[in-house]
Amino acid sequence: MAEKNSNRKIFFNPLSKDNPVIVQILGICSALAVTAKLEPAIVMGLSVIAVLAFSNVIISLIRNTIPTNIRIIVQLVVVAGLVVIVNQLLLAYAYDVSKQLSVFIGLIITNCILMGRLEAFAMSNRPWPSFLDGVGNGLGYTVILVIVAFFRELLGSGTLFGYQIVPDWMYEHGYENNGLMILPPMALIVVACIIWIQRSYNKDLQDK
Repeated sequence: MAEKNSNRKIFFNPLSKDNPVIVQILGICSALAVTAKLEPAIVMGLSVIAVLAFSNVIISLIRNTIPTNIRIIVQLVVVAGLVVIVNQLLLAYAYDVSKQLSVFIGLIITNCILMGRLEAFAMSNRPWPSFLDGVGNGLGYTVILVIVAFFRELLGSGTLFGYQIVPDWMYEHGYENNGLMILPPMALIVVACIIWIQRSYNKDLQDK
């Protein structure tokens, strides 16, 4: 029972109380860069979930055989290999989205969330908890990306997934899309609003 509760905590804490983006303030760069549209934000999030989960498992499996002085290099090699696989899959099955994400898929290799979880968790825990930690932190990252992208695309372009949501009659009566929403600084402002709301409801985070 204790192990089950521990695994539940490992999986669910990154979704709110220990979210990698709005609590640990990691992965902010990609949150600014890929959230102008909802589709690339979701694909980026799923890519990070896959890479983080499987890299955590691989590092956990071989952690006792990795020399301490080259552990960071080994972690980077594992992450880089998985990123290459994800990038090739996107090029094969989601080419348009892959082009929108451009270099940011490759930059998953240097994402602070991945290196942080590998070093802080996978190097000292078994494969199953490491897998849960990877999926949980990946989902926590993805949730923030989706929320930010939802508001940026809806308010900035009047669309979601490229489909028009704001009706024509609103434009005819003077409504205009907020062009500022598709600029990277607005992503930071939306993230700041999410942080404010989250900390308003989680009193234990207000002193952090």
